Amino acid sequence: MFDNLSDRLERSFKILKGEGKITEVNIAETIKEIRRALLDADVSYKVAKDFCDRVKTKAMGTGVLTAVKPQQMMVKIVHDELAAFMGSEHAEVKLKGSPAVVLVAGLNGSGKTTFSGKLALYVKSKRGMRVLLAACDTFRPAAIDQLRTLGNQIGVEVYAEDGQKDPVVVANNAIQYARRQGYSVVIVDTAGRLTVDQELMEEIATLHKAVSPTETLFVVDAMTGQDAVESAKAFNEAIDYDGVVLTKMDGDTRGGAALSIKAVTGKPIKFVSTGEKLEALDIFYPARVADRILGMGDVVSLVEKAQEQYDEKEARALKKKIAHNQFTLNDYYNQIQQVQKMGNMKDLAGMLPGMDKALKDVDIPDDAFKPTEAIIRSMTPYEREHPECLNGSRRSRIAKGSGTTLADVNKLIKQFEQTRKMMKMAVDGSLQQRLKAFRR
Repeated sequence: MFDNLSDRLERSFKILKGEGKITEVNIAETIKEIRRALLDADVSYKVAKDFCDRVKTKAMGTGVLTAVKPQQMMVKIVHDELAAFMGSEHAEVKLKGSPAVVLVAGLNGSGKTTFSGKLALYVKSKRGMRVLLAACDTFRPAAIDQLRTLGNQIGVEVYAEDGQKDPVVVANNAIQYARRQGYSVVIVDTAGRLTVDQELMEEIATLHKAVSPTETLFVVDAMTGQDAVESAKAFNEAIDYDGVVLTKMDGDTRGGAALSIKAVTGKPIKFVSTGEKLEALDIFYPARVADRILGMGDVVSLVEKAQEQYDEKEARALKKKIAHNQFTLNDYYNQIQQVQKMGNMKDLAGMLPGMDKALKDVDIPDDAFKPTEAIIRSMTPYEREHPECLNGSRRSRIAKGSGTTLADVNKLIKQFEQTRKMMKMAVDGSLQQRLKAFRR
């Protein structure tokens, strides 16, 4: 989502290339380009001006290192200010109380109900807490059914009262039900409107006062740009929420909302939603987002995603199989499944430094592994465990069964063999290093 902003900022830094030091003269054009980049990203003029003033003050300050090239120094300063504008440190969601009550608010179409389901899954799987979803959107007819569908998908109970029009009654009854049933967290999905209006503000303020939530989250569509910032201000005045959730961050948005909301409302962004899958919810880390904007990647988040799918016992067993040259197509298939669980392939690759720019015009579809999966599933159990038996006739049968070509099957087997060889070399190298260390 920050591709255009990243390109514009990179061009602004090039103005300082070759300069011996930062001066008020040579920094003026750079600051002007940074301001243009922010405005083009749909950041408000006031916020963009404030940001540039802070960058200029820091760049001209006495703390600037003379041993560092001006271009590198400016990248560092802009990175730190971007992180500060978005909140510096990540803000945790507060889940205290018996039960903890999380109120989710926002306009219609912002992804509020879907986020409620995603948050329920996050709390259940990452925090290990029992969650109850409360269907308090009595304004939109399909909202209760949508929440029930999401609840069924993630194995979370949904409390609803069909026919009840007062969301306060539903919310209070849901909280009482949660206490009786021993739930740790109640997530209250509320009604929205197409636009901010007096009726909506009064309704959400009344509900907020009635349930006294331990955490109030405002959900906003990142693709709406400055409109998102304006609605964030209006809701904050009505309910003084604790944090913001940005949805549709994987869409064609310029990023102005992410850069402006903290500066305008003073409230931190706590989560970002990047897709339709219920697992596609990430904690917002301002410094990591600043890294990605400036093309530095986000290796920390990539490692964390990998660790979520990492099973130490399985890893040891797999390492043993590789060492004995027993890595099979079943193992290869399982590794593909684990990679896919980590998220969108282009987003994952973009977390590596420099890859955002390299992949800018490259389309990596979500179903990129589908042909590979189809080919492996078309093999017999024996063939998957003994790939050396895959002769010409077997490969032809597999191609027909998977709806692919013989060339596709041959390519997969070649890739598998190369992967097995490289993994064997890596494991052997690790064992050799350990043996040398032991001998010393």
